[in-house]
Amino acid sequence: MALIRAHSLTVAFGAVPVLDHIDFAIAANSRTALVGRNGEGKSTLLKVIGGFIEPDSGELSRRNQLKTAYLQQAVPTTMTGDVYSVVAKGLPEAGDLLAEFHTLSTDADAFDANKLQRVQDQIEAKDAWALGQRVEETISRMNLDGSTDVAGLSGGMKRRVLLASALVSDPDILLLDEPTNHLDIGSIDWLEKYLLGLNCSVMFVTHDRAFLNAVANNIIELDRGALTEWPGNYETYQLKKQQQLDVEAEHNALFDKKLAQEEAWIRQGIKARRTRNEGRVRALEAMRDQHRARRSRSGTVKMSANAADRSGKIVFETDNISFAFEDNNIVSELSVSVMRNDRLGIVGPNGCGKSTLINLLLGKLEPQSGSIKHGTQLEIAYFDQLRAALDPQQSAADNVSEGQDTLNINGVQKHIMSYMQDFLFAPDRARAPITALSGGETNRLLLAKLFLKPSNVLVLDEPSNDLDVETLELLESLLSDYKGTVIMISHDRKLLDNVVTRCLVYQGNGKFVDVVGGYTDFLRELASSNTLRPIFADSEQITRKAKSANVESFTEKNSTTEKPANQPAKKLSYKDQRELDALPELINQLETTISELHDAIAAPDFYDDKDNADAVLKRVENTQQELDTAYARWEELEA
Repeated sequence: MALIRAHSLTVAFGAVPVLDHIDFAIAANSRTALVGRNGEGKSTLLKVIGGFIEPDSGELSRRNQLKTAYLQQAVPTTMTGDVYSVVAKGLPEAGDLLAEFHTLSTDADAFDANKLQRVQDQIEAKDAWALGQRVEETISRMNLDGSTDVAGLSGGMKRRVLLASALVSDPDILLLDEPTNHLDIGSIDWLEKYLLGLNCSVMFVTHDRAFLNAVANNIIELDRGALTEWPGNYETYQLKKQQQLDVEAEHNALFDKKLAQEEAWIRQGIKARRTRNEGRVRALEAMRDQHRARRSRSGTVKMSANAADRSGKIVFETDNISFAFEDNNIVSELSVSVMRNDRLGIVGPNGCGKSTLINLLLGKLEPQSGSIKHGTQLEIAYFDQLRAALDPQQSAADNVSEGQDTLNINGVQKHIMSYMQDFLFAPDRARAPITALSGGETNRLLLAKLFLKPSNVLVLDEPSNDLDVETLELLESLLSDYKGTVIMISHDRKLLDNVVTRCLVYQGNGKFVDVVGGYTDFLRELASSNTLRPIFADSEQITRKAKSANVESFTEKNSTTEKPANQPAKKLSYKDQRELDALPELINQLETTISELHDAIAAPDFYDDKDNADAVLKRVENTQQELDTAYARWEELEA
């Protein structure tokens, strides 16, 4: 049964609707990802569902007594109090009373016997003591300390506290806007598993492709004001979306050809006008209206980096360098060589010193012991996550061109506005002050400025924040083809796996270890190594994941002790063998059924018949469970 159902919903900011007469439904216990380019209206839709924005037209119906919780994209700068108080305030009733009671009873400076008695009487009058127990349970479930002052927590831990505040109300629908932003890999991994175990519907916006693919079982795409639904995970959506774009392009080409023919006919001479078919004229006018109303898909970012002469063979070479702040070791006795054309990722939890290590390599900081050798002919382009390279007093275009009208891009002269359009900045946005840009636009602007500088070494500190998925994939492609050395800090597992060829992985107390491959390769090494250690707060869970999910086959192939060579393989019974032989056909039938049901759900009129829609969605769920059971049984018998 649908928890929320929208019909012909429209929201506009200006002349062009962000949401244009969209229809959708949110089913119970679904995990829906909102995808689309920056500015397509994903956050707006979340706020409409959460009740923070009223639609301009259309209908949004909710199930009776529906409880909705919302986690906003930005962490508030005004968070105060201890963890218990912040979490308790997520309760719509008695939350403030429970927070006040906790402060009065635990803080000696705030203690007031009369006030405490008054608050206690109010809690009893509301029969809310059980809610206090729920606050404690939520804090424990989220691995938090209720007495900790939130002001001293990292950004990632503050987001965890805000998530606990959203969950304490036991919502039917949880709305998450960019929950992985500025989280390290350990926190993202923990959140991923936590959401998979929740007993409520989740709707979220994220640009982390690994997180999206693992969590979502339904995709809603916003594209040019229209909404389309794609049951399944992100990989399934990518395949079917490309097929849809191909069909749309073919249809538009045929339509444009027909329109051109009709425009040529209407402009013929006197003879044609004498025999003019008025029905054909009316049809042409309708085609003109349809063509004007068409909202073309915005262009694709065209990234290219200005190349410099090749650097020397050695780019950076450190000899036993160390750097500490007070009693905290940031980098300890690190010896590493970065060679020309290396793709190096730096991986570790927030606050461990990754950016400090970058600054040591670039010479912005001096090591307190040891030495750093810099190679010859280095032309370094540096992407700073703090955006210090941008001048807030200048427009977007002036920040890139530094006042020039013409730019040199690999020997070709290009006007600044043409270059800005390559990064999807229309002339009005290019002339806008950077304070008016969104987070995604600001990051695109940084990339435009970065790639304009001739370089043979790219140093990127968290380049993926706020970028939409399509721009991320283009950035990946550029970094893979870049003729030079890449050094990158990132918490995007997909980006690391697809770009880097080696990683410096934090091991605690300022120690970094050099591992071949991306982050997934580190997990494999971690599972089979006695010397590597986990690097994140939820390390035990990550280690278990590495040993069970990522490296199971690796461990089996390399194990020589668990199964003696002379132990005979267990023979299947006749009944089990028959079952094993039949399972591939059963799995094929179930997959075909699910595919057919997904095609039916994708139809624009699917939700017109509510009863039929609910029945089909229930059948998809049941068939998917049958398929999962069949796969599990097949693997069991095959083993």
